[in-house]
Amino acid sequence: MIRISTIFIAICMVLIAASFGMLLYGVAGLNVMESAVVALAALTFLILYNAVSMRLRDRSDVGSQIADLSRGTADLARQVGEVGRRMTAMEVRLIAADTSGQERIKAISDEIGELSSLLNQLASSIATHEDILANVTPSNAAKTFSSPPAASDAPRTSSSKLIEPSKPAEVSKAVDGPPTPANVNNAQMLVAVKNAIEANRLDIYLQPMVTLPQRKIRFYEAMSRLRDDKEHVLTAGDFMGTAEVAGLMGQIDNLVLLRCVQVLRRLMVRNKDVGIFCNLSAATLGNASEFNQCRDFLEANRALAPYLILEFKQNTFRHLGPLESEHLATLKRLGYGFSIDNVTDLRIDGRDLADRGVRFLKVPATLLLDQKQLSSTDIHAADLSNLLGRFGIDLVAERIEGERSVVDLLDYDVRFGQGFLFSPPRPLRPEGIASDGAAETAQSSSPKGEKAATEKATEPVAADNVRVTGNAALVRRASALT
Repeated sequence: MIRISTIFIAICMVLIAASFGMLLYGVAGLNVMESAVVALAALTFLILYNAVSMRLRDRSDVGSQIADLSRGTADLARQVGEVGRRMTAMEVRLIAADTSGQERIKAISDEIGELSSLLNQLASSIATHEDILANVTPSNAAKTFSSPPAASDAPRTSSSKLIEPSKPAEVSKAVDGPPTPANVNNAQMLVAVKNAIEANRLDIYLQPMVTLPQRKIRFYEAMSRLRDDKEHVLTAGDFMGTAEVAGLMGQIDNLVLLRCVQVLRRLMVRNKDVGIFCNLSAATLGNASEFNQCRDFLEANRALAPYLILEFKQNTFRHLGPLESEHLATLKRLGYGFSIDNVTDLRIDGRDLADRGVRFLKVPATLLLDQKQLSSTDIHAADLSNLLGRFGIDLVAERIEGERSVVDLLDYDVRFGQGFLFSPPRPLRPEGIASDGAAETAQSSSPKGEKAATEKATEPVAADNVRVTGNAALVRRASALT
């Protein structure tokens, strides 16, 4: 096709040049030689013009082809990069899946070990009661089960607590012990705290946090208590100052974290939507060795991070040093969220709190409803929940003691409530933590719907069917003897 077009163009140029020469010969009056020279010159010009135009056209085609090739190469490089990114993401997911699988296997093995210890304790308890039942007669059976056990019979005391679900007031009194003496000095308190830590006499009290207005339990706050040698209960306000001065708060925080994880695992057996707030002190954040123990434990339990909220005081959060801030960022990278309590004013920066990993802000109900605070804050208390919600932070009204406060707080769009109105902090039995870690709360102190509130408060924590069934059988046998 190219040769035909070239021949056609050549013929056309020859005809044009010949016509031009004949026109000069016939019209202009030139002789044959002159007309032939002019015609030959015209033919030469046409040939040169055609050659130059074809060269330019070929060069343009080559440039467009090079441009197309460059675009194709760029697209290919882009596709190769995308494939590389996908391969990297796939490798990261495979590594994460492998790590998650190892964590699940470790958690399951821990559960199996704890279940084995539970079964051993249950078998020992049943054997002890079998011996008791074999050695008593129907005439003195009532006396045997109603009389207090001897001081040296520790296993029998533990089992009797487990099999008395119908007497929550008596059990609570036995765990709480006598009130703390008011005239204990610092030296005596330090000795009592050290002895309690060494003897592992640390109790966990749980106070529920409910949704408003439904009043459905969503979280529990774990509160620590120590018992001295005389079974006096030491609250956090009693021993925290002494423990901080003596450098013991790190050990206490690590014990509390261990108990909270044990309880949380048992709670999640029946209810995946429950969580626990666990308090940490500024001393733990500021001590590198104590924090490393805490970090290692929390890293080993990262699967529980969405359900375990670490709580700090507002004053602690406002005065974090470089070391404390770095430690806090480490906990955030592990996936743990934070809560702030002991709020004394409403000068809140929601964006700063969210950037640091804060998910909950606990404000006393009296502070939210106090009209005197309006003059000293940048925001009205009624707008605080919406402001925090923009940054993913939930507002919790704590220390609620009256129904009137609940009605007023609903106008403030408060999602969660906590206080004695719903339930005071209830103790966990020590053997409950060791065997099944289930949070067993006593009856609610609310005057309305006491039975329903009790069932609702204890619903997510009675999860160990083995323990409940075995003790129920022992209760029936003891009743038959009486």
